[in-house]
Amino acid sequence: MSQYGLQIPSSGKYDLVALGALVHRLDPGVVPFRKAYECAIHVSGGEYNVAANLADCFGMRTAIVTALVDYPIGELIAERVRAMGVTGIYKRFPHDGVRGPNMATVYSDRGFGVRAPVVFYNRSNEAASYLKPGDFDWEQIFGEGVRWFHSGGIFASLSETTPELIIEAMEAAHRAGAVVSFDLNYREKLWRASGGSERAVATLRRIVQHVDVLVGNEEDLQKGLGIPGPEVSAASALDPATFAAMIEEVIGQFPRLRVVATTLREVLTTCRHRWSAVAWIDGRLYQAPTCELDVYDRVGGGDGFASGFFFGLMSGRSPEEAVRLGWAHGALLTTFPGDTTMATLEQVEAFARGGSARIQR
Repeated sequence: MSQYGLQIPSSGKYDLVALGALVHRLDPGVVPFRKAYECAIHVSGGEYNVAANLADCFGMRTAIVTALVDYPIGELIAERVRAMGVTGIYKRFPHDGVRGPNMATVYSDRGFGVRAPVVFYNRSNEAASYLKPGDFDWEQIFGEGVRWFHSGGIFASLSETTPELIIEAMEAAHRAGAVVSFDLNYREKLWRASGGSERAVATLRRIVQHVDVLVGNEEDLQKGLGIPGPEVSAASALDPATFAAMIEEVIGQFPRLRVVATTLREVLTTCRHRWSAVAWIDGRLYQAPTCELDVYDRVGGGDGFASGFFFGLMSGRSPEEAVRLGWAHGALLTTFPGDTTMATLEQVEAFARGGSARIQR
């Protein structure tokens, strides 16, 4: 299927294969961790979330390529992956019973009102950080038929070897005719722990040379790719002009790109956001409407946008529809606990069509 400047295979064993780290997020709700007495456990991962959303909400066939540790936390995570309808393609690691290697832990209390959410990590001795080129048989994986390959900047930040594995996989994906996407997902805490901003820019620029579809906001483009741009301010958070002004520079430096997309979010309080999205698709800019969100849990909203947007592109929807589907699914995802979707396709399509009195046209 030739559309949007992309050659998207019409069929395959998998609609999308993602490469990234699986984590478990401990969520005490609105109680800060220093006062917490219980936590919900959410299975997540910036790259995995896209595969999970596409499988569970959009009915697509997806897989996650990652590390899995053979201990109870690994078993919990694998069970949740299966429950979302995602195939796990794992390199397995034994656990020594004391030090690991481990499945990473993310701690995230939701905040409330004027109190902002807080995210911090324990990624010490993380199994996924040991993944390296040669660990997976990409020719076999892509030989079974893959329409779309996805990875992201969170996985790239974990070690010296994970970016090399991403590039190895992207090269194999291109040989097999799959579309390649990448979410910059710039996380300053992760990059600070693994070489700082200079390493981040050098690493992500190497990766994006191989990318067809890029997801990233103004901050991602500036801090992750070193693209100059105006200072991002809350007052301009919903104005696509800042993003649009940077696109020409991005495309000039990365001519392989055919699609660049981002969410636009203005945070009024922790529980109240204004939400939109914009995408540059093969030379034209498309913007979703703006809506006001009552946010239950903001984690995963960007991945919700990416998965709905990718579904729109893979299912042959118009560019406007694809952006709206991503916008609608990302919005709905913030109304559920956890990082992955609980929405139905019917709900997403209804909201994308304008099924809310709160849309401001």
